[in-house]
Amino acid sequence: MPKIHVKQLLEAGVHFGHQTKRWNPKMRRFIFGERNGIYIIDLAKTMAELREMHQYLQGAVADGGTVLFVGTKQQAQDPIRDAAQRCGQYYVTHRWLGGTLTNIRTIQRSIKRMHELDQLIESDDIKRLGKKQEAKIRRELFKLHRNLDGIAKMAEPPAAMFVIDIKREAIAVNEARRLNIPVIALVDTNCDPDLADYPIPGNDDAIRAIRLIANYISDIVIESSDQKTKAAPEVQAEEFGVSEEEQGADESTDEETAEESTDEEE
Repeated sequence: MPKIHVKQLLEAGVHFGHQTKRWNPKMRRFIFGERNGIYIIDLAKTMAELREMHQYLQGAVADGGTVLFVGTKQQAQDPIRDAAQRCGQYYVTHRWLGGTLTNIRTIQRSIKRMHELDQLIESDDIKRLGKKQEAKIRRELFKLHRNLDGIAKMAEPPAAMFVIDIKREAIAVNEARRLNIPVIALVDTNCDPDLADYPIPGNDDAIRAIRLIANYISDIVIESSDQKTKAAPEVQAEEFGVSEEEQGADESTDEETAEESTDEEE
């Protein structure tokens, strides 16, 4: 079972908030105190929110749901991409395209265009267009890959969305809320925690803090996916009304039948 400890949170600097002059009063319940003009986040509250999030996400993924990782600011891009790829989930790390969730048909057309240009580049037809046109197509393809690679295989809305910095990703959060997609977010002291269904109070600017929380969520997804895979044979047996004892009995009967057939042939 994936675990995370207060010591890890401290070492990653998860407890450091923003300056006291830059804060959201709704974060008051998650603030432990103030030191040198910086708010200190109560890590006991962070641990409590992580446990609640863990319980939800574990069930959502075990039921076949997917997770969309979102973090477009520079320090979040690599940790978010790495964590999402590690657990085989979707991600957006460059720019959130308006309508990614609410206008998925338009996004699918862009993905189709990306695949068509990939095929064109791989073929000899690209050379017939001239260098200027080829350069233009390659620039377009680069931008498409940069924006769409992480969601190219996302055929339907995810079961949850994990966000770094809900202020910066306001459009993404609004789209998820419109579609009733639960939002899991690393929420700093300058954010509104009410915009997230599962707010995780913590530093959303430090790379180590972002990587720690993102990897923890990735671990939950991996564990829950494994549980789903192991449970599949049991579900199939239940659908046909076969218990484990009956399965064992059937196997024994098959072995006895095979032995009897061998004796008769001899």
